[in-house]
Amino acid sequence: MAAGNVVATYYYPTAAPGGMEVCGAELGRGAGDKCFDDDGRPKRSGTMWTASAHIITAVIGSGVLSLGWAIAQLGWVAGPAVMLLFSLVTYYTSALLADCYRSGDPTTGKRNYTYMDAVNANLSGVKVKICGFLQYANIVGVAIGYTIAASISMLAIRRANCFHQKGHGNPCAISSTPYMIIFGVAEIFFSQIPDFDQISWLSILAAVMSFTYSTIGLGLGIVQVIANKGVQGSLTGISIGVVTPMDKVWRSLQAFGDIAFAYSYSLILIEIQDTIRAPPPSESTVMKRATVVSVAVTTLFYILCGCMGYAAFGDGAPGNLLTGFGFYEPFWLLDVANAAIVVHLVGAYQVYCQPLFAFVEKWAARRWPGSAFVTGEVEVPLLPGRRRYKVNPFRATWRTAFVVATTVVSMLLPFFNDVVGFLGALGFWPLTVYFPVEMYVVQKKVPQWSTRWVCLQMLSLGCLVISVAAAAGSIAGIASDLKVYRPFKSY
Repeated sequence: MAAGNVVATYYYPTAAPGGMEVCGAELGRGAGDKCFDDDGRPKRSGTMWTASAHIITAVIGSGVLSLGWAIAQLGWVAGPAVMLLFSLVTYYTSALLADCYRSGDPTTGKRNYTYMDAVNANLSGVKVKICGFLQYANIVGVAIGYTIAASISMLAIRRANCFHQKGHGNPCAISSTPYMIIFGVAEIFFSQIPDFDQISWLSILAAVMSFTYSTIGLGLGIVQVIANKGVQGSLTGISIGVVTPMDKVWRSLQAFGDIAFAYSYSLILIEIQDTIRAPPPSESTVMKRATVVSVAVTTLFYILCGCMGYAAFGDGAPGNLLTGFGFYEPFWLLDVANAAIVVHLVGAYQVYCQPLFAFVEKWAARRWPGSAFVTGEVEVPLLPGRRRYKVNPFRATWRTAFVVATTVVSMLLPFFNDVVGFLGALGFWPLTVYFPVEMYVVQKKVPQWSTRWVCLQMLSLGCLVISVAAAAGSIAGIASDLKVYRPFKSY
């Protein structure tokens, strides 16, 4: 592994079984292609399926649960159309970004290990700093949003059981604070997994959980439509009169932000691509296939879950389909769905935060290369006499502090829908559209004012307008929430 990249290593007291290939630092570069890639790093083993699992884990997150509400604001025409639009834009710009993983030749060119490395290789200057700030600020925001969403799902399990025992009229007021603390403690533990290469199993588990709760939400929506003896909703969404004209505008803009958040994963695309095994085929080819699979699957789930949520509840669709208590029974099925959400968000939190973790740790290793605290390791026995785990003190301290900080902020701002919308608006244009477009133009030497250049710039400008409008709607929603919110109060 390159200098400054400290990874956890398991040690076994017995020799490797016969015939098992051993790749380790003691073999050196003499081990050749069997152990190392063309950049001297340990051989990558990712495939289209592991990359798809990472993407699905990151994409089919808590955002899917707000899509019924989003379609309720936009209606049967604009709602699904906006979803399809965002899916196409996300796929196209992700394909542009995948081509930027290597500089020059797509098979043998220099690797860019992170999103910032790709920006630095193609754009450089102040744009690198702007990209870094936006990427890592968005990661912090996602961590806060996922903590809020996980606590709401844990709270929903308690409330579903309370409603079942005491009746739907009982307020069942419970504080979300203890559940945020529980989620934070779990994330402290899982955050010690060193990097992307070692969390594939967690991504696959989280992806399975996302399909589980999405399917349950879809099934409950179908049952509710049957019980209603028809489809709810209208072509234009929630009516003026039910809400004021200004509220209609703000809510529609916020819905755009919610949908943008539901498709947001470009900020970690390069990091996911860096886990894919060496060519052939090229990493960009494999990543594009993974993107096709992932975007197609997520769009299908989004349209089914979002449309079915709106069909079931019409203008009264809750902000979170499984925790807004449009459904009360069967309570045990709601418990299963919300437990699946929590497990999924544990994995999604790690997938999103790994780039930030790695950035800070590499910076610290360069800043204090001789510090035992930063670059050293401490052996921790997992099972007495059998297995030991090497822990880097700086990694353990910094990642724990990060989780604690995001958990505390989450306790102060538990606004699920508005936070989701704002995060989507904040990251969509710069990270999903602008930087991929600009890097592609430079890398492929697209002539200025050519037809392709003009079309790419029009795409970027249109998405900028959408992002600004969505951010305005979400800020208006947060401002409205703050007027009535009291920290740490039970709801």
